[in-house]
Amino acid sequence: MAEHNDLGILGEEIAREFLEEKGYLILEQNWKFHRKEIDLVALHNGFLIIVEVKTRSSAVFGYPDDFIGIQKINFLAEAACAYADKLDNDDLEIRFDVISVTFKNKVPAIYHQEGAFHP
Repeated sequence: MAEHNDLGILGEEIAREFLEEKGYLILEQNWKFHRKEIDLVALHNGFLIIVEVKTRSSAVFGYPDDFIGIQKINFLAEAACAYADKLDNDDLEIRFDVISVTFKNKVPAIYHQEGAFHP
């Protein structure tokens, strides 16, 4: 497995633990929708939260969340609707969060952006 894949997996685990410590209920990790996936799906305070996790070894070339384009946002919106239909719960609002994980001297820095975008 490529080193960048290992880094991405590590970032997702760090993000999951971070959210669980904040009281989020993780419903899915790497939920597949067509040929793509949602990194994390969670419930918190009446929201269905779709989480995109971006991990980089450093922030030298910009922060990870700077690399989320309109195509990814559109895909996440479509996938969120599919997941919400699966739950069959009309009371949940959908929120899109981004968690950026960067490393400095092998220590992770976590930035959680709630409501990062609104498709």
